Amino acid sequence: MKQPKVNFYNLAWRWHFYAGLFVAPFMVMLALTGTVYLFKPQLDSLMYSSLLNVPAGHHTVPADDLLTRVKTAYPQGRVTRYLPPVNAERSAQFVVLNEDKELNVFVDPYHGDILGEQDAKKNLQAIARSIHGELMIGTIGDRLIELAAGWGVVLVVSGIFLWWPRGQAAGILWPRLNSRGRVLWRDLHAVTGFWGASLLLVMLLSGMTWTGFWGKQYAEVWNVFPAAMWDDVPKSDIEARSLNTATRQTVPWAMENTPMPMSGDHAEHMAHDGAAAGPASPTIRLQDVQNIASERKVEPGYSITLPTTATGVFTIAVFADDPRNDATLHIDQYTGKVLADVRFEQYGSVARATEIGVMLHEGKMFGVFNQIVVLLICLMILLSAVSGVVIWWKRRPQGKLGVPPLRHDLPKWKTAMLIMFALAVVFPLVGASLVAVWVLDRVLLSRFTRQTESASSSS
Repeated sequence: MKQPKVNFYNLAWRWHFYAGLFVAPFMVMLALTGTVYLFKPQLDSLMYSSLLNVPAGHHTVPADDLLTRVKTAYPQGRVTRYLPPVNAERSAQFVVLNEDKELNVFVDPYHGDILGEQDAKKNLQAIARSIHGELMIGTIGDRLIELAAGWGVVLVVSGIFLWWPRGQAAGILWPRLNSRGRVLWRDLHAVTGFWGASLLLVMLLSGMTWTGFWGKQYAEVWNVFPAAMWDDVPKSDIEARSLNTATRQTVPWAMENTPMPMSGDHAEHMAHDGAAAGPASPTIRLQDVQNIASERKVEPGYSITLPTTATGVFTIAVFADDPRNDATLHIDQYTGKVLADVRFEQYGSVARATEIGVMLHEGKMFGVFNQIVVLLICLMILLSAVSGVVIWWKRRPQGKLGVPPLRHDLPKWKTAMLIMFALAVVFPLVGASLVAVWVLDRVLLSRFTRQTESASSSS
């Protein structure tokens, strides 16, 4: 007898199950680390008050004098960045590479006293950010996070289809609180997922713009500026993304693909002759660079990255809470000439939307209100993940994985098949894993299920 074709509803159920099984641990981790990083301003003020806060004074010490004091305190170190005080009651900060460690060194801007140091990669916020972005294991971790986020999209899409109201609102639009056991957990899972689906999709997609594979391809398509912007500027082969790390954000996302300019009248010739490998020897002062930022009205909170080679540049960059205040300036280390000054207005429309999405994702754009909204989303993610695991555990047959069986008595949904195919194309890592799971499902799990059923019927 010919076996009827499997309908999409059943496949969606199985894909939702597989996605949930893989994604749940990652979603819990992302929600927890995201919550820690979400409240970075408040946590930093509580944990590092003695380093961050200073009594307001009347006259500040020039940036170069502060730099000299830091170099004296760390004779074997190399200063890579300077962060001027955000306001009159905040300390200045230098980033120093010292004995294979990256240190945040805090300085009183009024007296020049060094207030203390912090391991730039081992403080609470840096660890949370590194786990959130790459599991603290580099490229492999980044790919796993990207894969989990992509499967998260599959989870949301399949969940919407599975729980879409079909003449029944209770248990989908609101939970049946008078229920108990698995039914109540199922309602909590469905209702939370149904109402939070759009918010979760925004979080997943905005987060994926930072991933190393999909995010890089996305940026190469949409992170483009008119080539004429760089016509009169000597360009290096280094991109601005080199200034960003897993634990520190320096330039905005929209600037990551742009080329780093070079200092010097003959910079390109020097680079070809290998002179760029020589150490930086800027002739302009650090205070001059800070003055340029003030003159050009760069929002406080910016950093100044120091040049590292003979053709390197000073980079003033602010990854602003409100992306409309983003700024990235490259300064010639010999003449003080502004080689590039890129603002939000020069971003493309997609880049603008992406930057706004990232700031909403990080809970920065609308202050405490934005933080509360993102916190609620994180709690929703935790509830969905936990309730999903509870549902599976309560439904799971004793000693079995509990994969939803393939049934043949439900209607097909061809449009949904196209949606799943589109997701596989848009997210290549997800597409590859979908094929792998399909093969595993058809070849191994289905065969194992049939053997188990045959053995049961024989006995």
